[in-house]
Amino acid sequence: MAVTYTNRKGRKYYLCQGITKTGKPRYYFSREQKDKAVEKIPEGYEIRESVNGIVSLAKRRPKLLTDEEIAVVEAALKKHPEGKRYRLGVKFKEMAIYEAVGPDLEELAKMMAKEFGFSDARVVDFNRRMEKEHDIYTQYTPVMKFILSDKEKRLFDAERMCYLGSIDDFIGIDYDKTIEELAGALIPKLGTDALFELF
Repeated sequence: MAVTYTNRKGRKYYLCQGITKTGKPRYYFSREQKDKAVEKIPEGYEIRESVNGIVSLAKRRPKLLTDEEIAVVEAALKKHPEGKRYRLGVKFKEMAIYEAVGPDLEELAKMMAKEFGFSDARVVDFNRRMEKEHDIYTQYTPVMKFILSDKEKRLFDAERMCYLGSIDDFIGIDYDKTIEELAGALIPKLGTDALFELF
């Protein structure tokens, strides 16, 4: 039976195997079965899903981040006043924070409820439905990263996305600090003008 994976959007993907120009096997996920169906995940590989629901097969790498370090960032995001707008992506030695693209759903729901004269019960139901759609369709863009810089001392560097036309990439904003220090100082600045003053 072919390996399948259902992502956060509820879409089912099939693991397929093609061949590269040099004759080596190439693995990929597709919404439809293509090439040769794969019945077992190849040795040394694992299924990964990105923050935006993209499914891929990647080489398994040793985990350099601890569960406690990840939990620190997740807790700081939960405390953020607009924490629902952010998601955390973890790779190898890096934690990237992604921000939802588009309007705030709660504000949009309030505006539409007022426009259409919904009752309180109808507003609650409408908000629930909007949240479900939000989980399925919202796209996220990276805004900040914490990168493990010293494995022994457990120190991290922080970077933020820079949107100047000449850069449009991550820039360093803080260095060689614990994840508690960085998350506590920087995550509250997400979604504010203060974020863009960091460099």
